[in-house]
Amino acid sequence: MILPIVAYGSPVLKKKGEDITPDYPQLKELIANMYETMYNAHGVGLAAPQIGLGIRMFIVDSGPIDEDEPDAKPMKKVFINPQITEESGDEWLFNEGCLSIPDIREDVERKSKIKIEYFDENFEKHVEEYEGIPARIIQHEYDHVEGILFTDHLSGMRRTLIKKRLDKITKGQIRIDYRMKFPKKSGNRR
Repeated sequence: MILPIVAYGSPVLKKKGEDITPDYPQLKELIANMYETMYNAHGVGLAAPQIGLGIRMFIVDSGPIDEDEPDAKPMKKVFINPQITEESGDEWLFNEGCLSIPDIREDVERKSKIKIEYFDENFEKHVEEYEGIPARIIQHEYDHVEGILFTDHLSGMRRTLIKKRLDKITKGQIRIDYRMKFPKKSGNRR
């Protein structure tokens, strides 16, 4: 089932997510719905807060980006209760976007390598290292479960320059080709 994606300005996007246990209700169905929602919106990652759930879980599928990166290894994974334990390497800029912040893309600086601990959909524990684009995707989605948006990484001046566009998203004054849920006091709704 395709779920609505929560728009910028929704409080759940700014809250740190809660850990879940293996008996989380309908977990397999939730994961399947998240993948269907992400693919419908043409994303490469989706975090639970983006569908209104304040839990520490996100999914990624780097397939669409891998087509542009010939050396990339495909990565399709579920990350439950993740903890990035190390960030290293050079910082590099990359133009990021977000399904909760449609039509806005900005250069964000992040470290090039990470080490992350997480549970997969079967609650098996993993400790893995990633670098380059896969690390970037994971860092972006990990930020979501920490209550951080990519716009939080921008300079104050840059945020000021996009403020009107962000306000339009909060008010639902945008046109997108996927379902969104806007904060309660917004104008237009889709």
